[in-house]
Amino acid sequence: MDFKTADLCDDHSKELLICQQEFKSYGQKSKFSGPISTVRVFEDNVLVKEALESIPEESVLVVDGGGSKRCALMGDRLGEIAQSRKLAGVIIYGCVRDTVELGGLETGILALGSNPLKSRKEGKGDRNIPVTFGGIDWKPGEYVYADEDGVIVSSKALI
Repeated sequence: MDFKTADLCDDHSKELLICQQEFKSYGQKSKFSGPISTVRVFEDNVLVKEALESIPEESVLVVDGGGSKRCALMGDRLGEIAQSRKLAGVIIYGCVRDTVELGGLETGILALGSNPLKSRKEGKGDRNIPVTFGGIDWKPGEYVYADEDGVIVSSKALI
């Protein structure tokens, strides 16, 4: 998989949504792409774990954590699940923890920042629904492309 989001924007700008939220990269893969699966939670990561354990290989889990920086929605254990299941990546509109361990994983991991506090475990939230953040409506089944220049979304596969 060789692409640059800048080149995809040059070739398909009228068909793309450009994420206006900046993320920090925590996994070894700074470039990744795949079909979107979604989770919407708030300071509770039970559904994040369930999604990581069940979405198809090469998918990208997009987590709408409401932008909260008060706790982490993913740490080393959930990162290891993403890697072992061969997911392309995880994009979290929220925080992660265990950043040193996440940095050793062969997975793309983007988040707003880090926080050492774990989240609640109540199982509240929604899966496989459109979520909105960064100026984008993230819809399950559409395609996301991420690299060092940013994150873009397309209704169809571009590569």
